[in-house]
Amino acid sequence: MAIITISRGSYSKGKEVAQRVAQTLGYECISREILLEASDHFNIPEIKLVRALHDAPSILEHFTYGKERYLAYIAAALLERVQKNNVVYHGLAGHFFLSGVSHVFSVRILANLDDRVALEMEREGLSREQTLDRLTKDDQERRKWSQHLFGKDPWDPCLYDLVLHVHKLNVDNAVGIICQTAQLEQFQATPESQEVLDDLVLAAQVRAALVHDFPMVQVHAQAGVVFIDAKINLEVEPELAGRIRDLALRAPGVKEVRMHALPVTPLTCND
Repeated sequence: MAIITISRGSYSKGKEVAQRVAQTLGYECISREILLEASDHFNIPEIKLVRALHDAPSILEHFTYGKERYLAYIAAALLERVQKNNVVYHGLAGHFFLSGVSHVFSVRILANLDDRVALEMEREGLSREQTLDRLTKDDQERRKWSQHLFGKDPWDPCLYDLVLHVHKLNVDNAVGIICQTAQLEQFQATPESQEVLDDLVLAAQVRAALVHDFPMVQVHAQAGVVFIDAKINLEVEPELAGRIRDLALRAPGVKEVRMHALPVTPLTCND
């Protein structure tokens, strides 16, 4: 059992590779479109969220704590979908959300810009100049998203277990290499790696439950025990701490909640 994440640019044949890998292995194939269910929580119409996934992060800057809420809901939606493993995900930044899970196999698909331009021109009927401009902007915005949300460059090969250049290697070759590599022992789920994934799922669910009212809390989980870091004074604001604890306990699988108060910077007045 494994989770395969495929990072790709548009018109790089990464989507085709992902679908073929899933079909060959008998895995479920999902993409970022299924995460639009998170738009219900984020209270943004789906069409705006689609644009937000492609455009610069400016849309989130119109909302207080937009970045925190966006990440919380997307993380919860994705992690819940991959928890049972045997999944190929070819959407936005899957390997970032699954960091630390050893049976995740992260792949990056590259293609020559000329090949991508030719493919989009054929499919969209655009001129070469229009196509090149669109692809360049799309690549720039995807890069901005990763750097804005995660502080990482998706073009960094060190983020991936395997980087494949689809040019001399065709789609069939790429699918074969990925399927073969996914069978390696190091990408098989173990009780320990599954526990890490389950902890990530639980922490994401709790954070999604809290983020609307308490966007700056940090949540971690271990074997059903949820640890919450919040910038509150537990002695001065016991009712607030109680609200956080009650919300966290509503998430399925939470056995215990432990609160930790982060330092609060005191306000000062200048005479």
